[in-house]
This record gives sequence, structure tokens and C-alpha cells, in this order.
Amino acid sequence: MNRIICLTGGIGSGKTTVSNFFVEAGIPVYIADERAKAVMDEAELIAAVQALFDTPVILDNQRLNRPKLRELVFKDAELLGRLNAVVHPAVAEDFSKWLQQHQDAAFVIKESAILFESKTEGLCDEIILVTAPEEVRIQRVMLRDGVSRENVENIMINQIKDQEKRQYCHYIIENTDKSKTKLQVEKVISNILTKNK
Repeated sequence: MNRIICLTGGIGSGKTTVSNFFVEAGIPVYIADERAKAVMDEAELIAAVQALFDTPVILDNQRLNRPKLRELVFKDAELLGRLNAVVHPAVAEDFSKWLQQHQDAAFVIKESAILFESKTEGLCDEIILVTAPEEVRIQRVMLRDGVSRENVENIMINQIKDQEKRQYCHYIIENTDKSKTKLQVEKVISNILTKNK
């Protein structure tokens, strides 16, 4: 059984950059958000998600309109909770299948933006937190997604602050400079492999 190392961080912290460094090093990485998108394109889950809403406003060409969905749920904590209750079990099942395909790896990375919010940190052998200054994160997301500052801040409100997460994490990767970030990832890999011996 391989070790499950969870990688988390708030929106705009640079989890993708860090994940890519792990992939380059030959470590299997499961991106929960990407897999959730694939799972949410399945007809059964589309129906379950749509049932949460009064009107079918979140469909676009028979697929979920994610920007509209995000806009609706991040303004309504109760609705977000109900959505997560539908999506999280489906993603957990998908992860179990993925894990079986990577049994030979010394360890795997499970990247999840909402690791603590979804209360799934108990599944991790160790946790990596990717962090960056809040203003840097806001600017990254505005540039990446073409959204307003208010939109990013609304998402941040629903995410647990880094200060709270730090106490539960085994490794902290400060992601402000790519070359320094890569060195930090290499050090983390070395530490995890040493523990595996």
C-alpha cells in the first residue's frame, strides 16, 4: 500500500505549479478538481446536482455550467454544503479506482484545494501546504480566470485560512519563485522517500 501525501492550498497559491514539479519527478498526482470536473460530466451526477436547484439554470449544452454554478454556491454556504455532499463521495470513489492503478508507486500525491473544508485530511499520511501572499494569489486568479477581485475574494471567504491549516501540515511550500519552489519540492520528495525506507 503506497503512502498518500495530500497537497493543498488556497485558490491562487500555485498548487498546479507544485503538482507539475512532482509529475516531472515521476510521482503520480491525482488532481481532485480536474477529476471532479470529469465526474460531474456524468449524467447521473448532473441530475443529482441539478436537483439541488429550483430551475435548470446551470445547464449549458447538457453539461454543467461551472462558472454559473460556482457563482451560485459561493454566495450560499448551505447550498455549497449540499453540492459538496453530492460531489465528494463520487470523487472519493474515483480516487480509490485511481489509487489501485498506482499501487507500485512509493507514494502518490492527492491534490485537493478543499482538503480541510471537505474534512478528508484523515485520509492523508502527510500533508503539504502550498502558500503565497494573499495579494499575489488574488492577482494570479484574476489574470488566470479573467474574473473580478470580488469573485476571488468570495471564494477565499469559503476557504480556511493558511494560518489555520499550517498546524496540521507536515510540509510548507512557499510558492513565490518557481526555481525556489522546485527546490522545495525536491526536498519534500527526498524527505518522504527517506521515511518510506
